[in-house]
Amino acid sequence: MTDIKAAKTAIDTAKATNRKPPLRLVLVVPFLLQIFVAVGLVGYLSFRNGQKAVNELADQKVNQAKFNVEQHLDSYLGTPQRMNAINADTLQTELLQPRDLDVAGRYLWQKVRAFENVSWVGYALPTGEMIGAGNWIRNQGTVIGERSSRTQGQVQSFTTNSAGQRMQLVQSVEYDPRTDAWYEQAVRAGRPTWSKISVSEGFDNYVAVSASRPVYNSANQLVAVVGVDLLLTNIHSFLRQLNLSPSGRIFIMERDGRLVGSSSEEKIYTETENTIQRIAAVDSSDPTIKATAEFLQSQFGSFARVTNQQLEFQRSGNRQFVRVSPWQDEFGLDWLVVMVIPETDFMQQIHENTRITTALCLLALAIATGMGLLTSQWIAKPVLRLNQASYALAIAAQKGFTTQQTDIQISSSKIRELDMLAQSFNQTATKLRELFTALEKSKEELEERVEERTLELQETVRELHRTQTQMVQSEKMSALGQMVAGVAHEVNNPINFIHGNIVHIKAYSHDLMRLVQLYQAQYPDFNEIMEEELKAIDFAFIEQDLPKLLESMQMGTERIREIVLSLRNFSRLDEAELKPVNLHDGIDNTLVILHHRLKAKTHHPEIQVIKDYGELPLVECYAGQLNQVLMNIINNAIDALEDKSQHMTAEALKQYFPSIWIHTAVLPNRHVAIQISDNGIGMSEAIHQKIFDPFFTTKPVGKGTGLGLSISYDVVVSKHKGEFICDSKLGEGTKFTLKIPIRQEINPQDKHLQSS
Repeated sequence: MTDIKAAKTAIDTAKATNRKPPLRLVLVVPFLLQIFVAVGLVGYLSFRNGQKAVNELADQKVNQAKFNVEQHLDSYLGTPQRMNAINADTLQTELLQPRDLDVAGRYLWQKVRAFENVSWVGYALPTGEMIGAGNWIRNQGTVIGERSSRTQGQVQSFTTNSAGQRMQLVQSVEYDPRTDAWYEQAVRAGRPTWSKISVSEGFDNYVAVSASRPVYNSANQLVAVVGVDLLLTNIHSFLRQLNLSPSGRIFIMERDGRLVGSSSEEKIYTETENTIQRIAAVDSSDPTIKATAEFLQSQFGSFARVTNQQLEFQRSGNRQFVRVSPWQDEFGLDWLVVMVIPETDFMQQIHENTRITTALCLLALAIATGMGLLTSQWIAKPVLRLNQASYALAIAAQKGFTTQQTDIQISSSKIRELDMLAQSFNQTATKLRELFTALEKSKEELEERVEERTLELQETVRELHRTQTQMVQSEKMSALGQMVAGVAHEVNNPINFIHGNIVHIKAYSHDLMRLVQLYQAQYPDFNEIMEEELKAIDFAFIEQDLPKLLESMQMGTERIREIVLSLRNFSRLDEAELKPVNLHDGIDNTLVILHHRLKAKTHHPEIQVIKDYGELPLVECYAGQLNQVLMNIINNAIDALEDKSQHMTAEALKQYFPSIWIHTAVLPNRHVAIQISDNGIGMSEAIHQKIFDPFFTTKPVGKGTGLGLSISYDVVVSKHKGEFICDSKLGEGTKFTLKIPIRQEINPQDKHLQSS
């Protein structure tokens, strides 16, 4: 009877189990639903990300182009003003006599030959005399033009040979420079200035702007006006070379709307039979430039009101990204740099990527569906076998052991196979309860120990960070203190000298004024009173000494300017990023700052610096950090020389010539080497092995932190991927060798850290 009940119960259980869905169906259906949802989301997100990518890519392109254009304008338009400054200094110091037109012609001929984009360089005197050199006559090369008394008031142009000597008269025209805009504007402004952009009827693509500068003597009288004509065709060519986008445009215009240059192939001026005129941006033959200019004009009302803007507008149903950036310089130029990129330049690739993504998603859906069916079948069979084995194990355990109640249970499942597996697991769960309890207790103890150790390690790391920060800050303050002491020492003497001489100048000026007043009162009779006054003030001595005083004061101020400029170049506050620099400038600036330490003192003679510079190219580096390395090395060399001098007798000190040798050269492996050696005290092998260790120092307490060479080693080796080598022998001196690449290769992670 019991067997019949058991069989009936088994049949009922089997029927209830068979009504539940199979595992294969449960696995496949949700899997397919997830794939369908994923494909739809991928398609939607691909389209949205495409639009976002268009905006980001357009911003990147525009920002990079803006940076390149501004860098080019700063460099290109700074050339004529620098040339004018040099020519003005040459005339003011009378290294070039203004009326020596022959020598001036050859000098200007050399200047214009050195700069291919300069079409004319010269100067004019208030008397109307003028001398200049340039390329204003077609097919005649560089010519020299002169207006003087020997040219009967005309500008005569002469061809030249390879040495800049005048050969043949090729042109003679009526022209008075004093009536021209470049001369008048400079005199009226009393400072460097620019003239309006002009175009020439005699040459193709000859568009130029004139930079001029008045030159005054010490009495503030006009000596001359120097000028340079700069061709703007280079700007036009540069903009065409920038790869903004297939249909994108870059153009530069003045505030009145006339074009200065553009990336299109059109000329920026129109020619008729009698006239030549520049083109306004709104009249451009390029549709993109014309539409953009019209949009800006309608948006702001006038180009004079345009500021730094990022804008968008629609043209023919397509969105246009516009970036407007004003560019100005200190001499009066005020231009607008406009960049425009059509959205269609990027959307074609985005649409293609979207189609490819959709096709790949559909392919993945088909493959995933087939694999899901196979996987479900592959999973169902092992689970069924495992269920049968677990059930058999549970029955065996029941026969061999006493069943105990447990709170670890698996509820019944609607899936047939999992339901059978749950029944088997519940029968074996009781046997595992004690094991899990013990494991849980062990886990809690282990977590407590790990938490304690973690807190200890975190506190140790924080303490190390604080110590490191304090030591690095101490090293920075030490270097800053040395620099400030040097600056104070160097600047103090010339300032005191100037201050002392001002008293004498005031006295001389007072006496001279009294003499002039007396002369005015007694004129025209020159009597004994005037002779006595002249003798009383020692007029002859004043006449000789006053120019000398002024000259010495000028030397003092120039020394101050040199020291301040060296400090600025040394600190490289505006060059914190990786960029090409002249390493010799950094060495020279460091030596200027340390000049006070090189002078002779009571306990040691003057330190000689012997420089053996090679022909180095511009080296790509972090200039400010590399200058700090040079400062540390040369400071250490001076300390070693002073230390050796202090331990020498008076007789030996007379025969000792403390020196620092600096040698630079280019290495065959695209590296440059800087060697800094001295004949100081040197170091033992034991000290030599530890000089790059952090916190190691041989100096007394308070003289150094032991981080200078360690930080320098990190700058050269880690920051610049170079080598830092030290060779030293006790009593013979020390030599440091720096080897760094001419060009740095930066991986994307480093670039990200740089920008952040």
